[in-house]
Amino acid sequence: MKKKVEILAPAKDLIHGIAAINSGADAVYVGAPQFGARSNATNSIEDVAALVQYAHLYNVPVFVVLNTILYDNELETCRQLIWKLYDIGVDALIIQDMAIMEMDLPPIILHASTQANNRDADKMKFLADAGIKRVVLARELNLHQIKEISTATDVELEFFVTGALCVSFSGNCYMSVANGERSANRGSCAQNCRLPYNLIDGHGETLIKNTHLLSIKDFDVSNEIPNLVEAGVCSFKIEGRLKDIVYVKNNVSYLRQKLDAFLAENDKYTKASSGKCTFTFDSALNRTFNRGYTDYFVNERHNTIGSWESPKSKGQYIGKLIKTVGNAYEIENGHVLNNGDGLCYINENNEADGIYVNKVENGLAYPNVLKEVKEGTFIYRNNDATFIKIVEREDSAVRKISTSLLLFENETGFELLATDEDDNVSTVQLAHPKEQTKNNQSIEENIKAQLAKTGFTPYTADEITVQFSDNWFLPISKINEMRRTVYEQLSETRLKNYKREERKIEKTSHPYPVEKLDFMYNVSNKLARKFYERHGVTEIEKAFELQWDPGKSRVMTTKYCIKYELAKCPKYHKDTMEAKLKEPLVLKQGELEYKLKFNCKPCEMEIWEKDAEFEIEED
Repeated sequence: MKKKVEILAPAKDLIHGIAAINSGADAVYVGAPQFGARSNATNSIEDVAALVQYAHLYNVPVFVVLNTILYDNELETCRQLIWKLYDIGVDALIIQDMAIMEMDLPPIILHASTQANNRDADKMKFLADAGIKRVVLARELNLHQIKEISTATDVELEFFVTGALCVSFSGNCYMSVANGERSANRGSCAQNCRLPYNLIDGHGETLIKNTHLLSIKDFDVSNEIPNLVEAGVCSFKIEGRLKDIVYVKNNVSYLRQKLDAFLAENDKYTKASSGKCTFTFDSALNRTFNRGYTDYFVNERHNTIGSWESPKSKGQYIGKLIKTVGNAYEIENGHVLNNGDGLCYINENNEADGIYVNKVENGLAYPNVLKEVKEGTFIYRNNDATFIKIVEREDSAVRKISTSLLLFENETGFELLATDEDDNVSTVQLAHPKEQTKNNQSIEENIKAQLAKTGFTPYTADEITVQFSDNWFLPISKINEMRRTVYEQLSETRLKNYKREERKIEKTSHPYPVEKLDFMYNVSNKLARKFYERHGVTEIEKAFELQWDPGKSRVMTTKYCIKYELAKCPKYHKDTMEAKLKEPLVLKQGELEYKLKFNCKPCEMEIWEKDAEFEIEED
């Protein structure tokens, strides 16, 4: 049996969800009214229900994100919400808090969010044995580690393929709490990683000023899809529940075409949903929001990954500035620019700056405000006005389910049979006298032309057969009526035949991989504590949010390394660096100040508050 491989798209709301499906998503994930890690991307139960109805028509499952940590006074509210989501047909929940595993739940599928910090095979096997059907892998993993997890357990593996990267191991960033009591684990990340910092060494000297030292590029491993599939990944997730509709349609359509090309050459795998998409635009990841791209650690650590100039969208590279001509710019490849475009460049202060293009004429770009830009400066387009206008159109991405139609006669008149690509069948009968056409001429082609007009339905009539024993006459109005009815019934049949997988969570007691949990396991309520204790955990530290010690806490653990970015890594740059950096290195932003600790054996960096005390490891 062929293994299904899916594209999983983000949906900020109902409109974005429909757009993602029309653009080729095999599954969508969406926020509920509460408890999602993006507090600005919530949806009503009614809207989620409407999305479920639309998605299931294309055999697209809907996953709802309930991936914040929960407090004791929220447990019952969360349980009731889960039952409501089950009742409206939601296919699975994406969770972080193990308290949900202890609740009285309907038989709904559970996925472990990347917020659960899914990094090693032992933990993934534990989650699978506890009843989790799928884990969303940490983005820091490489191909070898993913393969190792896949070999250890048959749990489904989901992996991000494009979108923004969290610089911290997901679920282990506490900067928002420490700096303003907003918790990323509660859906309120303040994005302290996107602020500019000064880097100060152990001598008190400022090495770098006002630079976005924790901001990293966006993720793109679309070229690694074949290798990731072979490593065991079955779902490719697009980040972006806060992104606009152009971003969603562009990313989904790009990956749809990429994955389809792979599937066409590999007999072991198949598409996970129904329908075929057509597009009026040429998708490219760099035409919508991006900070430049990195494959992160999928192929091990090999390139710098920082986006230090700016955390904002860089966009699509156009070319170098050739020269300023009067009140306009001459830019390499400037002929591709359009009126209304937004341009981005890095100015002489090493800061991102922008230009709005009023008009493009004779190869010159006329800005609304002429700025002094150095010749040779790289120019990017981060707002493609024409592209946005095309993609925003509702008909820029259309998805249709293939059908065949058979019109034939019966004893009382005529019958129309519709069969779709998934072998669902719908029939409609028309009681009508059999009368020959004028001059006994065939109107078969006219009948086929009317039956082919599927319009705004989810269907195309790719094969139409008319089987008449004579040249019978049928009024156009009757043909159209039969076509409309047969497709309405087919939609009802498809929804009725949609099979939602269900699984009842049974209480288990197999041992957890470790016996002691520190605050990074984010245990914030009595049910989560009960879950871990039943699985053999003997010591459980409270979540950071419940026990923060101001000024002395570790607020982030990350695979990203500032030493590596500066070519000062004692492992990778020992033969080229002239001198070691004097530690501790300090990040300073206004009143905010952090110390950096480098753990070279696991190749990780920790960020601590300014009053923390720790030993500096020898390289």
